[in-house]
Amino acid sequence: MKSVNGYRWVLGSLLLAGGAAAQAADGVTDSLVEAVKGGTVALDFRYRYEGVDQDGIDKDAQASTLRSRITATSGSLHGFTVLGEADNVSVVGADKYNSTENGKTQYPVVADPSGTEINQVYLKYTADSANGIYGRQRINYSNQRFVGGVAWRQNEQSFDGFRANWQALESINLDYSYTYRVHRVFGPDDGVNPAEWDGDNQFLYVDWKVAEGHNIGAFGYYIDVDSQHGYSDAKTVNNSSETWGLEYVGKVSVLDVRAAYASQADAGNSELDYNADYYFLEVGGKVAAIGLKAGYEVLAAGDGVGFATPLATLHKFQGWADQFLTTPGDGVEDLYFGVSGALGPVQLAAIYHDFQAEESGGDFGDEIDLAATWPVNEHFTTELKAAVFNADSDSHTDTNKVWLTLQLKL
Repeated sequence: MKSVNGYRWVLGSLLLAGGAAAQAADGVTDSLVEAVKGGTVALDFRYRYEGVDQDGIDKDAQASTLRSRITATSGSLHGFTVLGEADNVSVVGADKYNSTENGKTQYPVVADPSGTEINQVYLKYTADSANGIYGRQRINYSNQRFVGGVAWRQNEQSFDGFRANWQALESINLDYSYTYRVHRVFGPDDGVNPAEWDGDNQFLYVDWKVAEGHNIGAFGYYIDVDSQHGYSDAKTVNNSSETWGLEYVGKVSVLDVRAAYASQADAGNSELDYNADYYFLEVGGKVAAIGLKAGYEVLAAGDGVGFATPLATLHKFQGWADQFLTTPGDGVEDLYFGVSGALGPVQLAAIYHDFQAEESGGDFGDEIDLAATWPVNEHFTTELKAAVFNADSDSHTDTNKVWLTLQLKL
């Protein structure tokens, strides 16, 4: 009789456990279903024509490319979300340009190689005051002057690693990243430049909201690029650096003000030995419906080496003609003035730059940038841009560039 009762007890326990497991399984299943149902899929198509007329190169560049992007994001499952994003860059028209990978060196460079790759794929956890991301991801810090995704190019720059963000106090936010690989705009395949950089990179940004409309940022960017067989130190390890700085973003009376200072030295296995400074001040405001701004940016030099920003979204700075992607050994000063406004639905902008050597004071040249952007609707945008660089030194050449961009987001 005891044996029968024992069996009944075991059977009852198993049934209860099975029921609990079934309920737990149902709960997990329901959560997974909700995470899938709560997900989104987005499509992004960006066509661009880029033309380049550069002195010293007989043939003009004509690049007609289409970037197709699909992004899938899950809903939240106990604070976890997953994102996957794939890009394809294809030549759909003129193919008369040096992509840095196609070997067409008879043309000026347009750094938009064709190919398909995973742009982002990561797991993210979000809590009340913090979040963390692990995987391949887009990383933008501040205005992207030091670290950014280079979204201007058809093949965006992304990073493999970990990023954590913590709202330590209501007025203080801490942001830290560790990355071990950089997927550069020159990929997905190696060419004249490495498609990827391996190494140990650490980025730290502390944002302090001092008062309403006044923010101070403290930052440290440590870049350590590994050597890579077949590439010179100039294209790999000599891009390693350690940068520390402060910046201010705020509004003073009716003026928008941005100011920054940073100090940089060689790091990692770099063969360089230097210290260089960075200074920046920009002031802007509006008169009626016209936007005005003036800025002065200095990337100084030390021991013949210029202050370097190899992970920046460089196209945003020092003129759209991209004449200073690498800082000269004499440093560079950029004094610029801009005006913006609207003509109906079309946003217009014009910027004038004057470039000089920071150490010798010699003239590098000047540049005029023009842009007309028309957001036709919430899905479709068109843009026409032009840049005219006039060289005043042997280190640079006269360069004219024009872009037509059509972008559809679904």
